Amino acid sequence: MVIKSSAGTDRPARSRRTSSLASGVGRVLIAVYGILALAATGRSIVQIAEKFSFAPFAYTLSAIAAVVYIVAMVALIAPGRFWYRVACVTIVFEMTGVLVIGTLSLIDRQLFPDDTIWSYYGLGYAFAPLVLPIAGLWWLRKHHRTAASGAPAA
Repeated sequence: MVIKSSAGTDRPARSRRTSSLASGVGRVLIAVYGILALAATGRSIVQIAEKFSFAPFAYTLSAIAAVVYIVAMVALIAPGRFWYRVACVTIVFEMTGVLVIGTLSLIDRQLFPDDTIWSYYGLGYAFAPLVLPIAGLWWLRKHHRTAASGAPAA
């Protein structure tokens, strides 16, 4: 499908998933994933470079969280069934990580001599790591038919 732009030139239509996720709540989700990707990446680089031997498990988890947030952000932006599935798997992995690491950080403090982004369910980040995957999964569920079909915008 081709759409006429305001300049009178033809441009290909974007998929519904791209246009719906790139607006409103979807845009906010993508922005928050981007912010957490930057925060987790920066945190893990500093932790690993400066004091990895102090808490290698915690700092490795920070790096894993950074990769998860980057992949989730890209998957939410990219159109198509493949990226929809990648977003689902990544966000479920993220939710599992937040719940497991959050619980372990409460039960066994020795595992985490220093915090990760997911420690205490994301307490250091105003619980955004706990709320974000819930919002992301809700949003993906809400847009499942459009995203999975890859149907062009009407």
